[in-house]
Amino acid sequence: MKKIVFEKEKCIGCQACVSVCPAFWEMSDDGKVNLKEGVEEDGSFTRVPEEVGCNQNASESCPVRCIHIEEDNS
Repeated sequence: MKKIVFEKEKCIGCQACVSVCPAFWEMSDDGKVNLKEGVEEDGSFTRVPEEVGCNQNASESCPVRCIHIEEDNS
């Protein structure tokens, strides 16, 4: 199973992820994006979706590469 890892501190708020995957990403009041239903873990936010789906596109469209799709080894 795969998980989404979001390094929010690196986010520049360009909204590319929101554009390609709005079911998982939204803008927040701090000018950065939020991973919907993300759980904070070691300074990053993670979520284990049933399917990665559009999050692969969100990861690839991020200019600062702060969205990662990784194996969930938990």
